[in-house]
Amino acid sequence: MDREDKNLNASPEDAGQESGGNQRRGRRGGGPGREGGPRKPPEERREQSEWEEKIIQVRRVTKVVKGGKKLSFRAVVAVGNGKGQVGIGVGKASEVISAIQKGVVDAKKSLVKVPLVGTTVPHQIMGRQGSSRIMLKPAAKGTGVIAGGAARAILELAGVGDILSKSLGSRAPLNVARATVDGLKNLRTFEEAARLRGITIKQMLA
Repeated sequence: MDREDKNLNASPEDAGQESGGNQRRGRRGGGPGREGGPRKPPEERREQSEWEEKIIQVRRVTKVVKGGKKLSFRAVVAVGNGKGQVGIGVGKASEVISAIQKGVVDAKKSLVKVPLVGTTVPHQIMGRQGSSRIMLKPAAKGTGVIAGGAARAILELAGVGDILSKSLGSRAPLNVARATVDGLKNLRTFEEAARLRGITIKQMLA
């Protein structure tokens, strides 16, 4: 009875203030705050934005075991920063997302440095992997990336803007991608070639 009498004697303003206070407390307490979760340091955010990923191939693999067939996925992923660094990795897992994540981690472990002359490569070279071969040839500015499939993904992630390429032999995406990385890894700058020959750059270009 005392509680009911207090509610009856209370004025509308008091009731509004009391209910409004409860609503404000509910808004502050409910839902995620403005700050959200812990923010990542700027170095980590910069590292995430620096690398770009491209999925070259995702295959479903079936393995026959004692109890039947076991399904899994194999993902071939390329990672690069567009500034002369690129790598390729393979990930295997029972789910596609997990396979891609493993492929990204594997690709970052095998990064190679690509010497660039402007937007193209310094000289012609042949990359090999298994029965796959790919020829990489410098091109004039404005030519673009003349390549297809796995080779195009690797070259774009490496930061190559103008190049001519020709795939020879097997066209398996994984072997072509590895052959492209092999060719880019074996490129040499003019300074390195002159130093290995024991001459100056002027003498080499003469």
